[in-house]
Amino acid sequence: MNNQILISLAAPVDGKLIQLSQVKDPVFSQGLMGQGFAIEPTNGDIVSPVTGTVTLVSETKHAFGIKTQDGADVLVHLGIDTVELKGEPFTVLINQGDQIEAGQPVVKMDLKMIADAGKQNTVILAITNSNDILKQLLTSNFDQNVKAGATVAVASIDEIVKKKTKIGSGKYDQLAADIVENVGGTENINSLIHCITRLRFYLKDDAKANDQKIENMDGVISVAKAGGQYQVVIGQAVTDVYDAVIAQIGSEYANNSATAEAVAQTTKEANHSQDIWSKVKSGISNFIGVLTASMIPIIGILAGAGILKGILAALTGFRVLSTTSGTYVILNAVGDATFYFLPVVLGFTAAKKLGSDPIVLAIVGGIIIYPSLVTMASKASTASTTFLGIPTTLVSYTSSVFPIIVAAWLGKYVEKFLKKIIPLYLRSVFVPIIEALILSLVIIIGVGPIITALSKGLSNGLVAIYSFSPTLSGLVLGGVYQTMVIFGLHWGLIPIIINDIATNGHSYINAIVSITIVAQGGAVLAVFLKTKDKKLKEVSLAAAISAFCGVTEPALYGVNLKYKRIFVVASIASALGGALTGFLKVNNYALSGSLIGFPAFITPGVGIGSNFYGYLISHYGTLVISVALVYLFGFTDKMLAKKADPMNLNVKMA
Repeated sequence: MNNQILISLAAPVDGKLIQLSQVKDPVFSQGLMGQGFAIEPTNGDIVSPVTGTVTLVSETKHAFGIKTQDGADVLVHLGIDTVELKGEPFTVLINQGDQIEAGQPVVKMDLKMIADAGKQNTVILAITNSNDILKQLLTSNFDQNVKAGATVAVASIDEIVKKKTKIGSGKYDQLAADIVENVGGTENINSLIHCITRLRFYLKDDAKANDQKIENMDGVISVAKAGGQYQVVIGQAVTDVYDAVIAQIGSEYANNSATAEAVAQTTKEANHSQDIWSKVKSGISNFIGVLTASMIPIIGILAGAGILKGILAALTGFRVLSTTSGTYVILNAVGDATFYFLPVVLGFTAAKKLGSDPIVLAIVGGIIIYPSLVTMASKASTASTTFLGIPTTLVSYTSSVFPIIVAAWLGKYVEKFLKKIIPLYLRSVFVPIIEALILSLVIIIGVGPIITALSKGLSNGLVAIYSFSPTLSGLVLGGVYQTMVIFGLHWGLIPIIINDIATNGHSYINAIVSITIVAQGGAVLAVFLKTKDKKLKEVSLAAAISAFCGVTEPALYGVNLKYKRIFVVASIASALGGALTGFLKVNNYALSGSLIGFPAFITPGVGIGSNFYGYLISHYGTLVISVALVYLFGFTDKMLAKKADPMNLNVKMA
């Protein structure tokens, strides 16, 4: 049984002592931050209520935390909603890590400035680990005036026995153990807190943490570094993972004051973020975060497959290999399978990130690329069909990304609903197949026709623009094409390009599409040249080579979208290159492009002439523009530490 310890709590300021229940903030008045008391101050001279170590000084200076020698986490919060004043009313006299004594001056608080801003100046004290250690809190008579530094309460707490727990068999225990190991082990951890989405480690040496390995763990969304913290983005399960980590490394590494402050602040930010544009940005960031996180496990093989496809294109272009030979067919299968079956692989990886059933989502990926459906979708006479009388337009989802991500997001909600209505003894058989059916139909009947309509409209518009002005068409198509690829809207252009080549023997549109591939490759080449991060250098170089071989997926999902500014700058370079291609009226004579596909720009029956020179100017000009713009404006290694949380919830703390 733990021994009882008594801790004296001094008044942090002169004023009227009141109960927490009287505080005009439900987070404190309902005891959500722990037990304690509050004071309506008569002056702004704040002193420490206890002796201990400063564990938290909020960047906005409105709160600080102290850990006593006996393990009590004491939070002092200065005013209500004063975080919005960005620190202006406060002069802080302490720093995180300082050893301070009870009664020591710690903050000067401008009561008039707070009142003029329309905020309450109530000073609140809470023992944030009350549930863990507090047995009883004895407080002086309320509604009386007290002096700063005078004892106004005594806390009876359990003595904390420091011990480490072995890895258990809970749902998050293995993930917790893997995270601890890859942040450098317990010996590299100073302390750990969490907010509503992230584990926030204070490490002795950030360099010992294996970012790449942690990011690739199932249950981890991403890694970020900010405010002296090593942040592991978990999402909604963060509290469970945090508890599992603390259970393994020991409660002495917990910092409940800082955790309570982080949770309160990020919760408030989430609840008060009503701006529509902020929600749109958060949604886009969330989508891109899941997209890139789902692609990361297969970026390496995608890059390798892209390079192999480029080599095969070169060999067939120079007629070293015939497309009907057994060698070509087998090598092409090796290079093409990863892309063809991408919805299957992404179904599995995205489901792991989003909490759906990975096997069911892999099956959904298989359903939407089932050969007979792909065959029907490829023919105009059979693409329009019905399902139980519901008209739909079939689309080929081979190599697609967006539809299966939508299915993976919906999957957890569909599964949760089915488990509610299907008896337990029938679930193992009926839940998976019904879930797969529902999600497949959502894509085939819902997503497919929408993508078809949008892509046809966009494609017709782009073709019309080309008829009006090739330069303007190149500018627009060059700027938006890779974004169309992300959402699967580019498929509307493919039949137009194929038809142009089949009937006219050439395609101006495909020449502009080729430019967009070069621009994305140039962007990752710039990252390779600029970054000092060894892992990013490796990924970027492979992605660049793959793009120059005609495959942009590794560049898009492995680097450019992950660090969004790179993609934006690359798209600007692509627009400029597209305008140049349109202005020169560069033509393409085969379904290939990028740098490896240069034979497709040699005019049949003429040979190397003005069109090929136009190809060299436009493509290598775009390459130079893209590399230069991204190198100068699109990327810096500082971005490695600033990757956005998909939920877009960040707390500023020291």
